[in-house]
Amino acid sequence: MKKDTIILAVHVLIMSILPLNAAAQETLTLRQCRDSAIANNQSLKTARQQILIAGYDRKIAFANYFPNVSATAGYVYNGRNLNLEPQWLSDGINGLASDIRENPLAQIIGNISGTDIGGLADAIGEEINKAFELDIENMFVGVVSLQQPVFMGGKIINSNKMASLAEDLAESQYLIRERSVTNETDHVYWQTVSIAQKEKLAKEYSSLLHDMLHDTELMVEEGICTQADLLSVKVRANEADMMLTKASNGLALSKMLLCKLCGMDIYKEIRLADEDTDTLPMPQFMPAKSEHEIYSSRPEIKSLETAGKIFDRKAAIAKSDMMPRIALTANYLVSNPNLYNGFRKEFAGTFNVGIAINIPIIHGCEAMQKVRKAKAEAIIAGYRTEDAKRMVSLQVAQLRRQQEEALEKLEMAISNMESAEENLRIANAGYNEGMIPANVALAAHAAWMEAHSEYIDTQIELQLCTSDLLNAEGTLRL
Repeated sequence: MKKDTIILAVHVLIMSILPLNAAAQETLTLRQCRDSAIANNQSLKTARQQILIAGYDRKIAFANYFPNVSATAGYVYNGRNLNLEPQWLSDGINGLASDIRENPLAQIIGNISGTDIGGLADAIGEEINKAFELDIENMFVGVVSLQQPVFMGGKIINSNKMASLAEDLAESQYLIRERSVTNETDHVYWQTVSIAQKEKLAKEYSSLLHDMLHDTELMVEEGICTQADLLSVKVRANEADMMLTKASNGLALSKMLLCKLCGMDIYKEIRLADEDTDTLPMPQFMPAKSEHEIYSSRPEIKSLETAGKIFDRKAAIAKSDMMPRIALTANYLVSNPNLYNGFRKEFAGTFNVGIAINIPIIHGCEAMQKVRKAKAEAIIAGYRTEDAKRMVSLQVAQLRRQQEEALEKLEMAISNMESAEENLRIANAGYNEGMIPANVALAAHAAWMEAHSEYIDTQIELQLCTSDLLNAEGTLRL
């Protein structure tokens, strides 16, 4: 009684845990997987930053249209002052002062007026010496400059056009990577659905063989089947169990890969919306697009065409190096001391306006070679664009053919599956009545398994072909 109570408690515990595990599983649609993969893909995050960087480069190039205004200030300490008085003048002043002091008339005038004529002469000489000495011990200077380009040979205009094209190129590169991630997500999603359906098929196959094994054991006891028949059925049942184990492990690994691609925890419990569907919905078939429409929809073609335009702008920029350059300049200069009204120890300033012209003459034909190089690169980009267009046309044609083939294979797989179902029903009835041997019944089971497996494969193949074709035509919905 106690043992039965423990077993009952264990069953109650298991039944209480199972709903929690089922609730913890998240059901994901193909749309959700795509969105999650796009939002969490590291290369796409890098591509988004590249678009921002290209936008900043465009704004940097646009700034060259505006004047460049800057301010500069400086301070200088000098250990000695400047003395503009020549030696001969200093000697002459000293000699004159000496002559005045020794002149009898000057002495008489000094006695009468009570003035020291010699001291007065020395004071005058000292004032003259100070007038010729410039106090430059502390010097301050400041300047505000403005440079406005007027004509740069088209360099600024072409630089702006090239920066704008570079931003378009970054956006095209992002679209290329985004569609690649979407297509990769589609492949992993449908492969996971395929494995999930094959796991379900393996369970049904294993159940059928175990039922047959049970019936065979009863038939051996009744003497209808031999021990060899029993062993043959048991081997096939064990093989079915191994097949189921491999399918379960493969499904777990495939879901881990899908979680990684979607930026989720690889151990997260997920279910796919289509994994329990016996018949997958038919993909929407779009009308065939013209080559021109395909080329205009493919970001790879747009990227190559943009690269060619960038090389054209690069050639124009190289050509601008051979053109004259004209710029306006304006400056306001302030200094202390200043010389605008004699030598004064105070701040004063002035302004000036000018025009600068630079005319390149010759530098070993360097600019001409740069122009030729850029034109050659533009021609190469054109070749690559034409080659890419041919490859895209071939890819689209092949995928259209593969899609048509997948549709035909799906129709045949449905017919084969219906025949295998009927064959299995007849074989089981004949085996249970002892009318057909075990190997024939086992062959019917194997044919049933193979027909259903092919049906799953053809459904998944059609989904993948459609995704690849939409991606090749540039119409894959993101």
